[in-house]
Parts: sequence; C-alpha cells; structure tokens
Amino acid sequence: MTAAAVHLDTVFHALANPTRRAVVERLSRGPATTSELAKPFDMALPSFMQHLQVLEDSGLVLSEKRGRVRIVRIQPTNLERVAEWLAQLLSIWDERPDRLDA
Repeated sequence: MTAAAVHLDTVFHALANPTRRAVVERLSRGPATTSELAKPFDMALPSFMQHLQVLEDSGLVLSEKRGRVRIVRIQPTNLERVAEWLAQLLSIWDERPDRLDA
C-alpha cells in the first residue's frame, strides 16, 4: 500500500465518525477553542479530546496552546487531497463507455 493510500485511509477513518465530521464542519467557519468545540456534544472532555487527537493524527486539524487555552484550526490541505482523489474517481466514472448509454 502506498503512503498516499495509507494517508487517505487515516483521513477517511477520521471522517467516519459523526462527532469528528461535525468538528471539521465547525472549524470550516474558523478556529475555535477546545471548550467551544466540545460544548455541543454530550460527552466528557477526555472522550472529546480523543476525537480531536484522531483529527490531528489524520492531519485534518492543527492545534496550538496559547496560555491555558488550546486553539484548534482546520488544515485544508488534507481535505483538498481527499477532494482530488474523489474528483479523479468521478472523472473515471464519467468516462466509462457503459455510462454513454445512460
């Protein structure tokens, strides 16, 4: 398996969870503190932090500590890679001869 394929697997794993998708959607509007991100979810902070760690490990988000506050922001590069991969698949699909009849 190529490094690119492993990376895609990691990103798709991160996005497979609805909580993590909601966090990515929220961060698409701008950076937020960990507390702001956790507020809408009915879970303990350590559990929520595990979700953030999965997102960070996948490269979808970055976080930095500013004093006692952790700021999280989206890392669009990896979302762009996923979008490019999907676009390639759609392009192949559109060029298939059996689709010409449809």
